[in-house]
Amino acid sequence: MVTIESYAVAVAMCFITMLCWGSWANTQKLATKEWRFQLFYWDYAIGVLLLSLILAFTMGSFGSSGRSFLADVSQASGSAIWSALLGGIIFNLSNILLVAAIDIAGMAVAFPIGVGLALAIGVITNYAARPIGDPVLLFLGVAAVVVAIIVDALAYKRLPSEGQKTTAKGIVISVAAGVLMGFFYRFVVVSMATDFASPQAGMLTPYTAVVFFSLGLLLSNFLWNSIVMVKPFVGEPVPFADYFTKGNARLHLIGILGGVIWNVGMSFSIVASGAAGPSISYGLGQGATMVAALWGVFIWKEFKAAPKGTEKLLGLMFVFYAIGLALIIIARWA
Repeated sequence: MVTIESYAVAVAMCFITMLCWGSWANTQKLATKEWRFQLFYWDYAIGVLLLSLILAFTMGSFGSSGRSFLADVSQASGSAIWSALLGGIIFNLSNILLVAAIDIAGMAVAFPIGVGLALAIGVITNYAARPIGDPVLLFLGVAAVVVAIIVDALAYKRLPSEGQKTTAKGIVISVAAGVLMGFFYRFVVVSMATDFASPQAGMLTPYTAVVFFSLGLLLSNFLWNSIVMVKPFVGEPVPFADYFTKGNARLHLIGILGGVIWNVGMSFSIVASGAAGPSISYGLGQGATMVAALWGVFIWKEFKAAPKGTEKLLGLMFVFYAIGLALIIIARWA
């Protein structure tokens, strides 16, 4: 299988993770103009699994390093498989809750609470398990990214609300989403061998771990997504028949593309964690909030109606974001 030894290459892969995690939601924005998020999400989950299988039978099976995908599956322990599956189950619930929180409380509340908590918890838990990198620089970098997310929220708050309300329910859901999202990555890491080139018996290689993670995501969709279809936090229930009667090839492909984009990021993050360390790999990837902000500012023109002075907040946001990324990258070399 293909493994990464160079830290510089690992960092480049983490930047691709940021781009993918911050960009996949554009497909949701395109699709949900015509149908509900819950329907889009079925195709998204299918796309996540498809990409994981493609990588497993290509990058995960070629080369002389480590074990090939099928050989890895045949020797995997039940506990390793379950850990990766559990990571997918937890992530799926957190992702659905985050979207629900955005619908209820708006991005100004849901993103800084949800993603900010996820970034902080994820870096801390992954560093505690595998302390790679200078802790002072690493956590200063995390703090800078969290400040950038908060400034981003202040900028969003200046936009006309047009009936958007912050409710106690939205805040509670945001917290739940952030806590869950902060832990999912750790379960995937626990399932994997610590040495990708010479993996221990019973443990998974990164490509196999992502396949079981993706399988956990898709299977849990029958529970989590079904619940929010029948009992949505906002709006009317979504009939299951709508997936077949209201969908068309273009809408289904958009959803699948969204899942593929997100899982390119997840796969690269997991593969890069061998050289960069899980805490750095996860921390860089969760900077995706700022990538999403770039899409919002320059492509979707979300701040077109913002009052004068908002551009200063946006500039400050990107400065803190750049500082945070630099500190997280340097932490591995210190």
